[in-house]
Amino acid sequence: MKTEKNIDRENIHIVPHYFLHPTNPFSVNLIGVGGTGSVLLTALARINHALMQLGHAGLMVRAFDPDSVEQPNLGRQLFSHHEIGMNKAVALINRVNRFFGTSWEAFDCAYSGQLDHVKDQPTANITLSCVDTVAARLGIAGLLAETALKGQHRDNPMYWMDFGNSRDSGQVLLSTIGEIKQPESKKFRTIGTLPTIIEQYGSLLEASGEDELPSCSLAQALGRQDLFINSSLADLGASLLWTMFRTGMLCYRGFFLNLAGFKTTAIKV
Repeated sequence: MKTEKNIDRENIHIVPHYFLHPTNPFSVNLIGVGGTGSVLLTALARINHALMQLGHAGLMVRAFDPDSVEQPNLGRQLFSHHEIGMNKAVALINRVNRFFGTSWEAFDCAYSGQLDHVKDQPTANITLSCVDTVAARLGIAGLLAETALKGQHRDNPMYWMDFGNSRDSGQVLLSTIGEIKQPESKKFRTIGTLPTIIEQYGSLLEASGEDELPSCSLAQALGRQDLFINSSLADLGASLLWTMFRTGMLCYRGFFLNLAGFKTTAIKV
């Protein structure tokens, strides 16, 4: 005999109501504005503009990157010749602020370095990481776990979305910082905790030995990363973020992308 308990319900994650109706701009920390991050920042500006047109409070973005623009960055990353020598975060944030009329902030240092010497730690509701190494991800995971224990406040960290790629493949994974309280549902199985990339794929990351080395030319850089892998990941990841703000519920928490085979595999909640 079938009962309601026997019915296999679909897993779903409900984002906090604050996503849809924040009283202040929703805070976002973007860590790394190179190949993926430079494209993602522009996508965030588009999301912000669209949200505000819909009556939403919009986004407040802080970008972190210690690197300066170099000649090999041109073409694969969204920088121009006259920005060579400028800090990447500063160059991009200045451009976005002028174009969209925002007042977003740039930090010309690594995220971990900034938190070490700033008393009022710049935490954010969601952290987006576009970094190249396992060590950087481990550092971010540790800092987010540490700041989450400091109590409730407006910029309390709730989510971490990580972007990573190789030459022509990559992944985006959304995780919660702690547990997000879920409403009761008879139709869905609500999931309040989404494991981080370190918790779920830590052993694979360590085995991959990721290590981003500087390139002497665009041709050399393209030998390690395809021209469109970064922008493809950024656009699909931004679409996931947009879904969080517009629908407030997620059936999928990320994806694997194989650009060589034009194949995307969604990661279910």
